[in-house]
Amino acid sequence: MKLSETDLIFNPDGSIYHLNLRPEHIADTIITVGDPERVPMVSKYFDSVEIKVNKREFVTHTGKLGKKRITVISSGIGTDNVEILMNELDALVNVNFQTREVKPKHKSLNIIRIGTSGSLQANIPINSVVVSALGIGMDALGFFYDSYGNNITEKLKNTLGLDFLPYCNPAGADLFNHFMDNAPENWVEGTTVTCPGFYAPQGRVLRYKAKINGLMEKMSSFNLDGIRLSNLEMETAGYYLMGKLLGHQVLSISAILASRKSNEFSKNPEKQVDTLIKQVLERLR
Repeated sequence: MKLSETDLIFNPDGSIYHLNLRPEHIADTIITVGDPERVPMVSKYFDSVEIKVNKREFVTHTGKLGKKRITVISSGIGTDNVEILMNELDALVNVNFQTREVKPKHKSLNIIRIGTSGSLQANIPINSVVVSALGIGMDALGFFYDSYGNNITEKLKNTLGLDFLPYCNPAGADLFNHFMDNAPENWVEGTTVTCPGFYAPQGRVLRYKAKINGLMEKMSSFNLDGIRLSNLEMETAGYYLMGKLLGHQVLSISAILASRKSNEFSKNPEKQVDTLIKQVLERLR
């Protein structure tokens, strides 16, 4: 299968369009963050950095942690950016850039998202970490790919009175088991809701009337056979959808900076994120 010049776009230097990367620029293990300024917060712990590339919100550093080669790259906010990132990362390892043909042998990447989030449950306080077993997408990305709902998303649709069916996918099993094996005490398994915005879609009300009354209460009280919704953010479900479709191991790990039950926000969010970065890197050595 050969990809056209409009389906797969290259820059004049042969790099892929948005990320500005060539295949040799990335490692098989990739850490993703939303904020471009978090990329150096991760790479400062590398023993060496060999590559630094910046384009738009996509900032990439690749280097060595001990003997392990690791890439850290920022996505920006939202599943629209995640869709670009995941497609182009996949192309970097599974498409021959000289011939534009899909390689006959598939290569799977390990992609770990380090993010921030707000909890929906009182027993997941600030300073907790949610490791997402499931990602539920409340955005439209799933309607453009082969994505499916399940009994969780059917009930969520009815509970919230939605006009659409959310999509749901699991974490990569190998990565999930690796990171949850002997995990720190404040790490919890969760079902993460990915929202298409930060304000009204996450129950924040400023100068408008919310369309869904009591959104936070409805989400926090949701329960299906013991499955509760643990936290809200804006990327995880997109990663899990694209990981499943493209055949990559993906895991989302989120520092809880806000408690939506108590309306508290972290007094030291940078310290929380830094601690999580170090914990993730230690488990990648």
